[in-house]
Amino acid sequence: MSQKVWAQKKNKEAEQARILSEALPHMQQYDEETIVIKYGGHAMGEDALAKQFARDIVLLEQTAINPVVVHGGGPQIAAMLTRLGIKSEFAAGLRITDAATIEIVEMVLAGSINKQIVSNINEAGGKAVGLSGKDGNMVIATKATRSTVDPGSNIEKVIDLGFVGEPDKVDLTLLNQLIGHELIPVLAPVAAGRDGKTYNVNADTFAGAVAGALKAKRLLLLTDVPGVLDKSKKLIPELSVKDARKLIADGTISGGMIPKVEACLETLQKGVRKIHIIDGRIRHSLMLEIYTNQGIGTEIVAS
Repeated sequence: MSQKVWAQKKNKEAEQARILSEALPHMQQYDEETIVIKYGGHAMGEDALAKQFARDIVLLEQTAINPVVVHGGGPQIAAMLTRLGIKSEFAAGLRITDAATIEIVEMVLAGSINKQIVSNINEAGGKAVGLSGKDGNMVIATKATRSTVDPGSNIEKVIDLGFVGEPDKVDLTLLNQLIGHELIPVLAPVAAGRDGKTYNVNADTFAGAVAGALKAKRLLLLTDVPGVLDKSKKLIPELSVKDARKLIADGTISGGMIPKVEACLETLQKGVRKIHIIDGRIRHSLMLEIYTNQGIGTEIVAS
């Protein structure tokens, strides 16, 4: 080995040691704490990123953090609906879910996606358990409703979203049997209603409800954008509840980001102090947000 190569190797090792040392205060801050991670976006469909995410989840568990993963699956659901010739429509940032669609949603979310994430985590050395909101009556949902205002007539119209639900009750009995016992829950956002019907729950809303019930230290939402952007498309590093509501009202926050931020605001009211919206396409985004001072996304705080 040449002197130059040897020096480069030592410099790389020294940098790795420095990073680990600087991460120590953050590790201590999260020691034995529960964090909920909503995993979604196109990063789920990229094999390299999916395996990296799984390794990062195992690393969190190995450093005395209790991770709970809630996953989405919008692109995968859309692909399956297209393959089967089922048209998909959206309103107020949510997928309108009819009887045919809910069968596909449950099949994809609680089936193929959930088990692939479990498999990746287990392959990385963890012990993941795949569940949905139906298991152990973990999450009971009620039918969701939304309304829009016609710009021409200014008349409010109620939208029938079909089998789209919102969390009504979270029962922690099953999760409490897993958390803190070296087991990593991986949850699909499908829930049963009191009427016995199956409901598709927005993954961000589902994750927020679970985080609130668990009194989690943090909620992290992995998505396909850097975080919340201002009108000039620049990242907003930190938002208060008041500022977030203002940005929704003036249209700065729009589309699919609306239910994401609304879920954050509701979760903050339940006792979770900080929520992070980060770009899951960035390598080791979880580590960068949790174990560094600056973070990489938008942090929404209670005050």
